[in-house]
Amino acid sequence: MVLGGMRGMTGLLWETSLLDPDEGIRFRGLSIPECQKVLPAVKPGGEPLPEGLLWLLLTGKVPSKEQVDALSSELRSRATIPDHVYKAIDALPITAHPMTQFTTGVMALQVQSEFSKAYENGIHKSKYWEPTFEDSLSLIAQVPAVAAYVYRRIYKNGEIIPANNSLDYGGNFAHMLGFESPEMQELMRLYVTIHSDHEGGNVSAHTGHLVASALSDPYLSFAAALNGLAGPLHGLANQEVLLWIKSVVNECGENISKDQLKDYVWKTLNSGKVVPGFGHGVLRKTDPRYMCQREFALKHLPEDPLFQLVSKLYDVVPPILTELGKVKNPWPNVDAHSGVLLNYYGLTEARYYTVLFGVSRAIGICSQLIWDRALGLPLERPKSVTMEWLEKHCNKSV
Repeated sequence: MVLGGMRGMTGLLWETSLLDPDEGIRFRGLSIPECQKVLPAVKPGGEPLPEGLLWLLLTGKVPSKEQVDALSSELRSRATIPDHVYKAIDALPITAHPMTQFTTGVMALQVQSEFSKAYENGIHKSKYWEPTFEDSLSLIAQVPAVAAYVYRRIYKNGEIIPANNSLDYGGNFAHMLGFESPEMQELMRLYVTIHSDHEGGNVSAHTGHLVASALSDPYLSFAAALNGLAGPLHGLANQEVLLWIKSVVNECGENISKDQLKDYVWKTLNSGKVVPGFGHGVLRKTDPRYMCQREFALKHLPEDPLFQLVSKLYDVVPPILTELGKVKNPWPNVDAHSGVLLNYYGLTEARYYTVLFGVSRAIGICSQLIWDRALGLPLERPKSVTMEWLEKHCNKSV
């Protein structure tokens, strides 16, 4: 555990979700298919509204459509962005990575922190959760506008699209990015919902919890989480998948056969690289988040060449990884599919994809952070050891 990244070590309380190696993620006990059935949607049979998941994570209860609409209205009332946030982002080169610009925007929002003000004024620790709740709701409300500003600044000549207050959280995010297709808005609702939380041990969730345990406010804590999410072994993987798939198309064409695809996969592996989008640190079966995106694709874009290529990869890659014998989970994860869906609807800038992940993750991290403060969870301080200590400890066991 000491040398292996603490894999499998139980050491965190995370109320909002639990990851089962075989079943995948459960949000307050509900699987993704169950959430799709019981959480309110814009239309019957539609994708769940992210506001509904936020309600579920915060309360442990499935909300009514009226409750979700009220929460949507509350978030809209908190979504105004101060001008200094945009100025802070504009101070960066336009070539800065979208995650750098996004995190800068979140840090700039920190000056409005209610928790920070309350702590300076001597708030009793039993009340810590109250300004944490206020900060968290405001942060969740504001991140889509900050993220959309970054996208339009980098890729659309800085032509900003104002919010549409008649739309829900996911639909309005798609609108501010510049996508008016009802299907793209449905995809964004699904995307934000399934990327929102994945228990507490992943890099971004754990980072947010760790930093917040020092009583850093939600803005500081979430900004730290975003910097973890930006790593190639975590959230950056979703951009790597689409870039790799496009490299397959560029070299072999869209109508590549399974045998040609096997050769390309082996070529990738033999060059010392990994096939992005496959494997997971906890899961031991196909990621349910992959499967619900596959179902969305089968419903809306079954003939898309890149989707068909992803389907072939599902058949080709796991047997090869199993043959290698080096991975515990050869199955596709959430990143294996999301880029192809976004690309189909026109969001082709793979470098931006991790920002979408970051917007989504605000819902899970902030929901748990409120509970951290309500439960009075302490400062996180695990024990570390030196290599010398470890060698002596192992020698004692011989």
